Amino acid sequence: MGRSYRIFISTGEVSGDLQGSLLIPALVMAAQSRGYSLEILALGGPRMAAAGAQLLGNTSKIGAIGPVNAIPFVWPTLKLQKQVMDQFQQIPPDLTVLIDYIGPNLPLGKRLKQKFQIPVVYYIAPPEWIWSQGLGVTQQVVTLSDKMLAIFPQEATYYQEMGADISWVGHPLVDHVQQFPPRAQARQQLGLHPSQPMMALMPASRQQELDHLLPVILAAAQQICHQVPDIQFWMPLALSAYRADVTRAIQQTGLPISISPDSQTVIAAADVVITKSGTTNLEAALLHVPQVVIYRVGAISGWLYQHLLNFEVEFISPVNLVAGREIVPELLQQEVTPGKITQLACELLEEGEARHRMIAGYQELRSQLGPPGVLQRAAAAILDVLEQSPSV
Repeated sequence: MGRSYRIFISTGEVSGDLQGSLLIPALVMAAQSRGYSLEILALGGPRMAAAGAQLLGNTSKIGAIGPVNAIPFVWPTLKLQKQVMDQFQQIPPDLTVLIDYIGPNLPLGKRLKQKFQIPVVYYIAPPEWIWSQGLGVTQQVVTLSDKMLAIFPQEATYYQEMGADISWVGHPLVDHVQQFPPRAQARQQLGLHPSQPMMALMPASRQQELDHLLPVILAAAQQICHQVPDIQFWMPLALSAYRADVTRAIQQTGLPISISPDSQTVIAAADVVITKSGTTNLEAALLHVPQVVIYRVGAISGWLYQHLLNFEVEFISPVNLVAGREIVPELLQQEVTPGKITQLACELLEEGEARHRMIAGYQELRSQLGPPGVLQRAAAAILDVLEQSPSV
């Protein structure tokens, strides 16, 4: 093996940690095929560490939705970024990869590029094509990035029109869901009878989401139990730190809800998923599992979004955003009630028109997420930038 290069990957929260962990093995394998090795340094979480990254800081618990909720995380984020800059004083990386997480990543990327003159690749670009915070933010992202890699076609079009050097590689979950167990195997692993109805409850990957969504999801589960007496619920929890609080809340309801750290098996086995907006929406869609999408932020954050930040979007679920129409039902803010969740979930549980229409929509969506080999295409594009860097 020839020489070794250092790549720094920066992301945050559970979904970013997942995407980083999927990219790392693809990068390592692509580098080996080109005759060199990689040292991966990262701001990320436990999944990236398990994939072989040397964590310079754990960001899986410092993400927030809403300007008010973000305030407590400003200082820990700045502290982590200072640690990174100090760490790189002696030996800076050869390339930086930023994954989503625009608030912290934009200033960190600028500082790294300015101080060390290293190329920056933005993989999973900030979703400015959906809820643009203004052309100023978009232009900053474009100016910072030597290369951008889009996971959605609309994202590539938007940034290209803004002057970015961007390539559409497809969505990494296309590759990732191939690792999920088949439905029959997943149900067997969870001890479910073949005909027993099961719903997956997925309220959160952040503490704020847990606060706002867990009570209403548990209230909906109680109503669903009355309508479907033999229903079984499973709740996957990515972060073990939440387990004690969630277990306590479930025990107070007396509901048949089991907790699992394995979201792949739970989603694959489910008849219906009740979930907050996010990565899970696409996982369920790619596995053809019907879903109800809910989202709610605190009252103050909601008011700020509506009145000061002009936060208006037609859809919030990635499934509907990519399709450009409603494939999955979305309940937002005041619409998130136990009654509405119960009505939609029970309707989808039956082999009726709503369920069949959603599955047909999933098939339409699939064509817009790109062919398999997404991670290999992303890794190749990143290493091309690395090899073209004057400092390498």
